[in-house]
Amino acid sequence: MKYIIPFLPPSDNVYKGRKNVWEYREQKKLWEQYVSVYCRPRPKKPIVHTDVFITYYFKTRGRRDPDNYSGKFILDGLVRCGILADDSFDNINLILRGRCDKDSPRTEIEVKEI
Repeated sequence: MKYIIPFLPPSDNVYKGRKNVWEYREQKKLWEQYVSVYCRPRPKKPIVHTDVFITYYFKTRGRRDPDNYSGKFILDGLVRCGILADDSFDNINLILRGRCDKDSPRTEIEVKEI
């Protein structure tokens, strides 16, 4: 399954070491909604073992660290909407990639059942 969300999540640096928990929770909830809306069709039953590829298409070629785009909001959304059974190491292999597309920044998610 391949899904495209026409937005990019905020970098984890936006929230690390900061005390604004409410802003973090609002963003997490927003991304759960994005995943729920854009990630269709869904499997009949949540997938237990899978490879998850998340590719971020940024507007510029600026340097970005993969650990700042961990996929937390996306993975939690995939679990919440019933695509993944769980997002633990026992259930998923996560691969993060970053690309440049100045005309169409977006987040692409590919889920391959193992």
